[in-house]
Amino acid sequence: MHHRVLTAAAVVASVSLTACAATTPVASTSSQPLVPVTVVLDWTPNTNHSGLYLALERGWYEDAGLDVTVIEPGETSGLQLVAAGQATFAYSVAEGLLPARAAGADVVSVAAVIEENTSSLLALADDGITRPRDLEGKRYGSYGSPLETAIISSLVECDGGDPTRVEHTPLVSDDFRIGLSEDQFDAAWVFDAWDTIRLKDVDGLDVSTLAFRDWFACIPNWYTPLLATSADIISENPATVRAFVETTAQGYAAAMSDPAAAAESLLAAAPELDPTLVRESATWLATRYAASPGAWGTQDSETWTRFAEWLADAEILAGDPRIEEAWTNAFLPGKS
Repeated sequence: MHHRVLTAAAVVASVSLTACAATTPVASTSSQPLVPVTVVLDWTPNTNHSGLYLALERGWYEDAGLDVTVIEPGETSGLQLVAAGQATFAYSVAEGLLPARAAGADVVSVAAVIEENTSSLLALADDGITRPRDLEGKRYGSYGSPLETAIISSLVECDGGDPTRVEHTPLVSDDFRIGLSEDQFDAAWVFDAWDTIRLKDVDGLDVSTLAFRDWFACIPNWYTPLLATSADIISENPATVRAFVETTAQGYAAAMSDPAAAAESLLAAAPELDPTLVRESATWLATRYAASPGAWGTQDSETWTRFAEWLADAEILAGDPRIEEAWTNAFLPGKS
């Protein structure tokens, strides 16, 4: 199996790894070397990456002529590595890609990993937080990012509440179970495919969730996560980009059709993960990566434009990200 797992620091330190290669990807043979491709994760391995790991396990990247190295994140973000020419692809988020572009990094989203935002606000059911205005007088466990403040404020205000009455309490740790059970905060921003399943179905907490996707009239949808590369790589090695994106799309289509297989491929790559969580999460995401397996990765202009405008209105995005160049569907299967 031609893939490896490295840390971001190892990639930065290694002069042998290249972000791309001029060789056009071809089916692997003894006389045709595989094209090296590096992929930086946005977090430690989880079910958002299932399509990648399933394609790796089944040897599909090798069949496409690619030697894929998976890089777990470090202090240097995946987008920074891609922009610096030290990685080929990175899992990232729209709220990271657009400011990076506005700051001069010519990074481009080539696929949406999940078509709709799967974030929620989660609270203990006893706290009675069932809609945004219920956050009035409550403590929101915050990482302290401007995006959080803007999202919470927009939700509460749109629902007729007063966002100034929401207390933003710094999170002590990422363990939401401890934070909730020890009454450190009343609500926190979680991802349903992971934290909600872990807290509700694995840990057995009685929780309620307020899904962002139910409030897109108040806040925008945005792509989180997504797969990004650079404009330079697209220009210089379009065949490599196409081979990787098409093969990754094949992996996610398989993960949608067979979530049990997707779960096992992830557990094989990251055996430290909780098997129950991984299997339930893979099943939950199977119907949410995209409307259908063939539609995986598709992005649309309205989603990107609305989110960029919302970030600018919230004074989170400064400068012009050149939104029309920030994303492309051209490398997905059947596209050009």
